[in-house]
Amino acid sequence: MPLWIFVRMLVLLSEQDLPPESYEPFENVSDSTNIAAVHEDEAQPPVDPSWRKRRIQQDSFGVGERLIFDVAYGPIVAGEATMSIPETVMYRGQVCYRVVTTARSTQFVDTFFKVRDRVETLIDMEGIFPWRFEKRIREGRYRSHRKEIYDQPSERVYYKKDTIDVAPYIQGVLSSFYFVRTMDLEVGKHFDIDNFGDGKIYPLRVLVHKKEKVRVPAGTFKCILVEPILKEEGIFKHEGRLRIWLTDDAYRMPVLMKSKALIGSIDARLTRYTRHRN
Repeated sequence: MPLWIFVRMLVLLSEQDLPPESYEPFENVSDSTNIAAVHEDEAQPPVDPSWRKRRIQQDSFGVGERLIFDVAYGPIVAGEATMSIPETVMYRGQVCYRVVTTARSTQFVDTFFKVRDRVETLIDMEGIFPWRFEKRIREGRYRSHRKEIYDQPSERVYYKKDTIDVAPYIQGVLSSFYFVRTMDLEVGKHFDIDNFGDGKIYPLRVLVHKKEKVRVPAGTFKCILVEPILKEEGIFKHEGRLRIWLTDDAYRMPVLMKSKALIGSIDARLTRYTRHRN
Protein backbone atom coordinates (compact mmCIF):
# COMPACT_ATOMS: atom_id res chain seq x y z
CA MET A 1 0.00 0.00 0.00
CA PRO A 2 1.61 3.33 -1.01
CA LEU A 3 2.93 5.43 1.86
CA TRP A 4 4.20 8.49 0.05
CA ILE A 5 1.05 10.60 0.37
CA PHE A 6 0.76 12.68 3.53
CA VAL A 7 -2.73 11.57 4.54
CA ARG A 8 -1.56 7.98 4.25
CA MET A 9 1.36 8.90 6.53
CA LEU A 10 -1.20 9.96 9.15
CA VAL A 11 -2.94 6.59 9.03
CA LEU A 12 0.22 4.51 8.53
CA LEU A 13 0.34 3.08 12.04
CA SER A 14 -3.24 1.80 11.92
CA GLU A 15 -3.23 0.38 8.37
CA GLN A 16 0.14 -1.24 7.84
CA ASP A 17 -1.28 -4.81 7.90
CA LEU A 18 -4.50 -4.24 5.95
CA PRO A 19 -5.05 -5.92 2.54
CA PRO A 20 -6.35 -3.97 -0.48
CA GLU A 21 -10.14 -3.59 -0.49
CA SER A 22 -11.12 -3.15 -4.10
CA TYR A 23 -9.89 -2.22 -7.55
CA GLU A 24 -12.10 -0.30 -9.95
CA PRO A 25 -12.02 2.61 -12.45
CA PHE A 26 -11.04 5.96 -10.93
CA GLU A 27 -13.77 8.36 -9.84
CA ASN A 28 -13.11 11.94 -8.77
CA VAL A 29 -14.04 13.07 -5.28
CA SER A 30 -14.93 16.76 -5.21
CA ASP A 31 -12.83 18.85 -2.83
CA SER A 32 -15.99 20.69 -1.80
CA THR A 33 -17.84 17.53 -0.79
CA ASN A 34 -18.47 17.29 2.95
CA ILE A 35 -18.21 13.54 3.48
CA ALA A 36 -18.50 13.98 7.26
CA ALA A 37 -22.07 15.26 6.97
CA VAL A 38 -24.40 13.40 9.30
CA HIS A 39 -26.62 10.95 7.41
CA GLU A 40 -30.11 9.98 8.52
CA ASP A 41 -29.22 6.31 8.82
CA GLU A 42 -26.67 7.04 11.56
CA ALA A 43 -28.55 9.75 13.45
CA GLN A 44 -27.55 9.78 17.11
CA PRO A 45 -29.56 11.28 19.99
CA PRO A 46 -28.26 14.33 21.85
CA VAL A 47 -25.79 13.56 24.62
CA ASP A 48 -27.35 13.02 28.05
CA PRO A 49 -26.79 16.26 30.03
CA SER A 50 -25.70 14.20 33.05
CA TRP A 51 -22.59 13.00 31.21
CA ARG A 52 -19.60 14.86 32.64
CA LYS A 53 -17.49 15.72 29.62
CA ARG A 54 -13.86 16.64 30.07
CA ARG A 55 -12.70 20.09 28.99
CA ILE A 56 -9.28 20.94 27.61
CA GLN A 57 -8.20 24.56 27.40
CA GLN A 58 -6.21 25.11 24.22
CA ASP A 59 -5.44 27.77 21.62
CA SER A 60 -3.18 25.70 19.38
CA PHE A 61 -5.73 25.38 16.56
CA GLY A 62 -9.23 26.45 15.63
CA VAL A 63 -11.54 27.45 12.81
CA GLY A 64 -9.72 29.04 9.91
CA GLU A 65 -6.47 27.12 10.26
CA ARG A 66 -5.24 25.79 6.92
CA LEU A 67 -1.90 24.05 6.37
CA ILE A 68 -0.57 23.14 2.94
CA PHE A 69 2.32 20.71 2.39
CA ASP A 70 4.24 19.36 -0.53
CA VAL A 71 4.95 15.64 -0.41
CA ALA A 72 8.37 14.67 -1.68
CA TYR A 73 10.27 11.46 -2.24
CA GLY A 74 13.87 12.62 -2.22
CA PRO A 75 14.14 15.54 -4.68
CA ILE A 76 10.86 14.66 -6.44
CA VAL A 77 7.68 16.49 -5.38
CA ALA A 78 4.96 13.89 -5.94
CA GLY A 79 1.89 15.59 -4.48
CA GLU A 80 0.26 18.16 -2.25
CA ALA A 81 -1.58 17.67 1.05
CA THR A 82 -3.77 19.98 3.12
CA MET A 83 -5.03 20.04 6.69
CA SER A 84 -7.81 22.47 7.51
CA ILE A 85 -10.55 23.35 10.00
CA PRO A 86 -13.14 25.12 7.83
CA GLU A 87 -15.95 25.36 10.40
CA THR A 88 -17.65 24.09 13.52
CA VAL A 89 -20.76 21.92 13.32
CA MET A 90 -23.24 20.51 15.83
CA TYR A 91 -23.22 16.77 16.45
CA ARG A 92 -25.36 15.18 19.17
CA GLY A 93 -25.83 18.64 20.62
CA GLN A 94 -22.07 19.21 20.91
CA VAL A 95 -19.99 21.84 19.10
CA CYS A 96 -17.32 20.14 16.98
CA TYR A 97 -14.45 21.15 14.76
CA ARG A 98 -14.84 19.76 11.25
CA VAL A 99 -11.30 18.75 10.32
CA VAL A 100 -10.51 17.96 6.69
CA THR A 101 -7.33 16.53 5.20
CA THR A 102 -6.77 15.96 1.51
CA ALA A 103 -3.97 14.64 -0.67
CA ARG A 104 -3.58 14.74 -4.42
CA SER A 105 -0.79 13.75 -6.75
CA THR A 106 0.86 16.19 -9.15
CA GLN A 107 -0.21 16.34 -12.78
CA PHE A 108 2.89 14.37 -13.77
CA VAL A 109 2.26 11.59 -11.24
CA ASP A 110 -1.41 11.52 -12.29
CA THR A 111 -0.36 10.06 -15.63
CA PHE A 112 0.64 6.76 -14.02
CA PHE A 113 -0.72 6.80 -10.43
CA LYS A 114 -3.54 9.24 -9.69
CA VAL A 115 -4.19 10.02 -6.01
CA ARG A 116 -7.19 11.81 -4.51
CA ASP A 117 -7.45 11.07 -0.78
CA ARG A 118 -9.81 12.75 1.66
CA VAL A 119 -10.26 12.25 5.40
CA GLU A 120 -12.70 14.08 7.67
CA THR A 121 -13.37 13.91 11.37
CA LEU A 122 -15.55 15.72 13.88
CA ILE A 123 -13.56 16.64 17.00
CA ASP A 124 -15.30 17.83 20.15
CA MET A 125 -14.30 21.47 20.58
CA GLU A 126 -14.16 21.30 24.39
CA GLY A 127 -12.87 17.78 25.02
CA ILE A 128 -10.64 17.30 21.92
CA PHE A 129 -11.86 13.78 21.14
CA PRO A 130 -13.63 12.40 18.04
CA TRP A 131 -17.33 11.82 17.44
CA ARG A 132 -17.10 10.75 13.83
CA PHE A 133 -14.44 9.79 11.28
CA GLU A 134 -14.67 9.08 7.56
CA LYS A 135 -12.09 8.56 4.86
CA ARG A 136 -12.15 8.03 1.13
CA ILE A 137 -8.93 6.74 -0.39
CA ARG A 138 -8.42 6.85 -4.17
CA GLU A 139 -4.92 5.71 -5.19
CA GLY A 140 -4.49 4.39 -8.69
CA ARG A 141 -7.13 1.65 -8.96
CA TYR A 142 -7.29 1.17 -5.19
CA ARG A 143 -10.47 2.26 -3.38
CA SER A 144 -11.30 2.47 0.31
CA HIS A 145 -14.25 4.10 2.06
CA ARG A 146 -14.50 3.67 5.83
CA LYS A 147 -16.49 5.26 8.59
CA GLU A 148 -16.29 5.20 12.38
CA ILE A 149 -18.91 6.51 14.82
CA TYR A 150 -17.68 7.26 18.34
CA ASP A 151 -20.26 7.00 21.13
CA GLN A 152 -18.03 8.61 23.73
CA PRO A 153 -20.53 8.63 26.66
CA SER A 154 -21.11 4.87 26.21
CA GLU A 155 -17.41 4.19 25.48
CA ARG A 156 -18.17 2.40 22.23
CA VAL A 157 -17.18 2.73 18.58
CA TYR A 158 -19.41 1.59 15.71
CA TYR A 159 -17.39 0.32 12.76
CA LYS A 160 -18.98 -1.52 9.85
CA LYS A 161 -21.36 -3.96 11.59
CA ASP A 162 -19.32 -4.17 14.80
CA THR A 163 -19.71 -2.46 18.16
CA ILE A 164 -16.38 -2.20 19.98
CA ASP A 165 -15.93 -1.31 23.65
CA VAL A 166 -13.20 1.30 24.06
CA ALA A 167 -11.44 3.39 26.70
CA PRO A 168 -12.90 6.75 27.78
CA TYR A 169 -12.14 9.57 25.34
CA ILE A 170 -10.46 7.24 22.89
CA GLN A 171 -8.84 9.02 19.97
CA GLY A 172 -9.02 8.34 16.25
CA VAL A 173 -6.20 8.39 13.71
CA LEU A 174 -6.64 12.06 12.86
CA SER A 175 -7.95 13.44 16.17
CA SER A 176 -4.93 12.04 18.02
CA PHE A 177 -2.73 14.30 15.89
CA TYR A 178 -4.64 17.37 17.08
CA PHE A 179 -4.76 16.09 20.66
CA VAL A 180 -0.94 15.90 20.71
CA ARG A 181 -0.83 19.59 19.81
CA THR A 182 -2.58 20.42 23.09
CA MET A 183 -0.08 18.52 25.23
CA ASP A 184 2.79 19.88 27.31
CA LEU A 185 5.73 18.56 25.29
CA GLU A 186 8.79 18.13 27.50
CA VAL A 187 12.01 16.85 25.90
CA GLY A 188 12.95 13.38 27.11
CA LYS A 189 9.42 12.56 28.25
CA HIS A 190 6.66 10.52 26.64
CA PHE A 191 2.92 10.03 26.95
CA ASP A 192 0.47 7.34 25.84
CA ILE A 193 -2.77 7.70 23.87
CA ASP A 194 -5.49 5.10 23.37
CA ASN A 195 -6.36 5.00 19.67
CA PHE A 196 -8.91 3.34 17.42
CA GLY A 197 -8.58 2.83 13.70
CA ASP A 198 -10.07 0.45 11.13
CA GLY A 199 -11.63 -1.85 13.71
CA LYS A 200 -8.57 -2.07 15.95
CA ILE A 201 -7.65 -0.59 19.33
CA TYR A 202 -4.00 0.24 19.59
CA PRO A 203 -2.01 2.09 22.27
CA LEU A 204 0.23 4.80 20.88
CA ARG A 205 3.25 6.15 22.71
CA VAL A 206 4.48 9.61 21.71
CA LEU A 207 8.17 10.27 22.33
CA VAL A 208 9.40 13.85 22.70
CA HIS A 209 12.95 13.77 21.34
CA LYS A 210 14.52 17.24 21.10
CA LYS A 211 14.27 20.85 20.05
CA GLU A 212 15.83 22.13 16.85
CA LYS A 213 15.39 24.64 14.03
CA VAL A 214 13.81 23.36 10.84
CA ARG A 215 13.79 25.03 7.45
CA VAL A 216 10.90 24.27 5.07
CA PRO A 217 9.44 26.18 2.09
CA ALA A 218 7.15 28.13 4.46
CA GLY A 219 10.14 29.44 6.45
CA THR A 220 12.45 28.58 9.34
CA PHE A 221 10.86 27.49 12.61
CA LYS A 222 11.96 26.54 16.11
CA CYS A 223 10.52 23.07 16.57
CA ILE A 224 10.00 20.13 18.90
CA LEU A 225 10.55 16.69 17.38
CA VAL A 226 8.00 14.03 18.38
CA GLU A 227 7.62 10.44 17.26
CA PRO A 228 4.52 8.24 17.66
CA ILE A 229 5.26 4.53 18.03
CA LEU A 230 2.89 1.59 18.14
CA LYS A 231 2.59 -0.81 21.07
CA GLU A 232 2.13 -4.46 20.24
CA GLU A 233 2.25 -7.39 22.68
CA GLY A 234 3.70 -5.23 25.43
CA ILE A 235 6.53 -3.84 23.29
CA PHE A 236 6.63 -0.44 21.61
CA LYS A 237 8.03 -0.80 18.10
CA HIS A 238 9.32 1.66 15.51
CA GLU A 239 8.08 -0.11 12.37
CA GLY A 240 6.55 2.33 9.92
CA ARG A 241 8.52 5.11 11.63
CA LEU A 242 7.02 8.59 11.45
CA ARG A 243 8.72 11.71 12.86
CA ILE A 244 6.91 15.03 13.22
CA TRP A 245 8.35 18.49 13.83
CA LEU A 246 5.91 20.81 15.65
CA THR A 247 6.57 24.50 16.22
CA ASP A 248 7.90 25.25 19.69
CA ASP A 249 5.20 27.79 20.51
CA ALA A 250 1.56 27.88 21.51
CA TYR A 251 0.41 26.74 18.05
CA ARG A 252 2.32 23.43 17.92
CA MET A 253 1.92 23.66 14.16
CA PRO A 254 3.33 20.74 12.12
CA VAL A 255 5.93 21.96 9.67
CA LEU A 256 7.73 18.76 8.65
CA MET A 257 6.95 15.04 8.68
CA LYS A 258 9.31 12.27 7.65
CA SER A 259 8.33 8.66 7.05
CA LYS A 260 10.91 5.99 6.27
CA ALA A 261 10.53 4.15 2.99
CA LEU A 262 12.30 1.06 1.70
CA ILE A 263 14.76 3.38 -0.02
CA GLY A 264 15.17 6.91 1.35
CA SER A 265 12.39 8.80 3.07
CA ILE A 266 9.11 10.51 2.28
CA ASP A 267 8.78 14.11 3.47
CA ALA A 268 5.75 16.35 3.94
CA ARG A 269 6.99 19.97 4.12
CA LEU A 270 4.89 22.98 5.03
CA THR A 271 4.69 25.41 2.11
CA ARG A 272 1.87 27.79 3.16
CA TYR A 273 -0.30 28.28 6.22
CA THR A 274 -3.10 30.37 7.66
CA ARG A 275 -3.52 30.73 11.42
CA HIS A 276 -6.86 30.07 13.04
CA ARG A 277 -9.21 32.87 14.01
CA ASN A 278 -9.22 33.63 17.73
